[in-house]
Amino acid sequence: MSRILAIDYGQKRVGIAVTDELQIIATPLITLHVKEVMNWLSDYFSKEEVEEVVVGKATDMHGNLSDSARVIEPFVKSLQKKFPTLKISRCDERFTSVLAHRAICEAGESHRIRYDKGLVDKVSATLILQTFMQQKQQSKNCL
Repeated sequence: MSRILAIDYGQKRVGIAVTDELQIIATPLITLHVKEVMNWLSDYFSKEEVEEVVVGKATDMHGNLSDSARVIEPFVKSLQKKFPTLKISRCDERFTSVLAHRAICEAGESHRIRYDKGLVDKVSATLILQTFMQQKQQSKNCL
């Protein structure tokens, strides 16, 4: 099998998480500046086999695209254009930053680490990936 990679795309930073090759465990990987993402992905895809990329879908409480979507949607189009054979999926990212911050706090991290926005972005990407993997597993169980 190959990996699934998740992207939490923001205005300044991008959190990235990835599964192991068996697609069992989601792990935070890196936080990048938005300008570095495409080059980093090209390099990563040349070294690792990635089956699918999951990009967080920014929606509001009613399921409509939120303000954040204005930066995410152009990125997804660029991603599809640069990597046309790559399967790209979307996953609701509502509350991932809040949940990531809470998880970091509950892990007992120091005050300085708790407010490391790069760490929050990586953990958010991991939450997106875990949600996606759970939904994928549930849909298999329903067949």
